[in-house]
Amino acid sequence: MSATGLKSLTVSAMFGVAALAMASTAAFADDAKKMDKPAMEKCFGVAKAGKNDCAAGTHSCAGQATKDMDKASFVSLPAGVCGKLAGGSLTKM
Repeated sequence: MSATGLKSLTVSAMFGVAALAMASTAAFADDAKKMDKPAMEKCFGVAKAGKNDCAAGTHSCAGQATKDMDKASFVSLPAGVCGKLAGGSLTKM
């Protein structure tokens, strides 16, 4: 094998190793993001008009609440937060 061929093979191997390292780092970062997500719960009665995530019955879904603190509309919050909010409930009222 010539010196040019050996140099080309070495450069190709280096790029291959770098690509593998970047791919494994991206996969690890994606797994870490999934592990950092807190559990979410529906919190009824705390959404501002037009700022709800969804509802039960009065309208079809997100952003359609017509009044503040609608007891049928909810927002998704990290678990444990709803109980700390005035008027917050885990069940539709």
